[in-house]
Amino acid sequence: MRVTYMNGAGNDFMVLDARGRQLDFSQLAVDYCRLTNADGFMAVDDSDKADFRLHFYNADGSRGEMCGNGARCVCRYAYDRGIAGQAMTVETDAGIVSGWRLDEHQYRVRLNDPSVLDLARKGRTAYVELGAPGVPHAVAEYRGDLWADADSLRQTMRALRFDPAFPKGANVNFYQELAPGEIRILTFERGVEDFTLACGTGCGSTACVLAMQGRLPNGRLTAHNRGGDLTVTVTLEAGVITAVLLEGPTEVVNEYNL
Repeated sequence: MRVTYMNGAGNDFMVLDARGRQLDFSQLAVDYCRLTNADGFMAVDDSDKADFRLHFYNADGSRGEMCGNGARCVCRYAYDRGIAGQAMTVETDAGIVSGWRLDEHQYRVRLNDPSVLDLARKGRTAYVELGAPGVPHAVAEYRGDLWADADSLRQTMRALRFDPAFPKGANVNFYQELAPGEIRILTFERGVEDFTLACGTGCGSTACVLAMQGRLPNGRLTAHNRGGDLTVTVTLEAGVITAVLLEGPTEVVNEYNL
């Protein structure tokens, strides 16, 4: 089988065209991610609801509801292979995701709207689920040099990832505000059980929290991840979030015959 190794702002994935095949995706996720130390595995499948179906698995073989950077990468994968056009729809466990090719490398997706948005789930830590069932995120502000302090924060973030306040387990996002509408972000991801270089739904969830707090000028967030920059645009109408757009780079790193 031909497998494509991709990344979106440093968030990396192994991608397979699984249309018409019966495969053990969970085991493939473990086996293929181990080859490159990738964060996740994606299988493209047929769909009767969208242009194609995305099956997403974390590196440990657990299934994920959706993945923001994964969705952007799989949109490029689908366009490059003629599976979909420059505008496309993707069926995910969290709901339908729309995607757009902006140029060869830049892709935008509309993340699922939040089904849960609790600004104080655990103290000052917010809880967000994008989609239904939603991708779970714990979001907290960090007052300090976030990236310089990353190693010392690992245990704290790991503990939050398993905290009972987040019954599905949570991807944990700490952010440092640099200026209105601009942050650094650090993510500890479930299923990887460590830091990842970027998290698209994490940036989207953080943007939703900031928007609801009135701290997102013009509804636009520039999120600096350690692997690259992502842009999130949030539409807020009468106190309700009605759209979350995620934009950033994609890269095809390598191809493998496995």
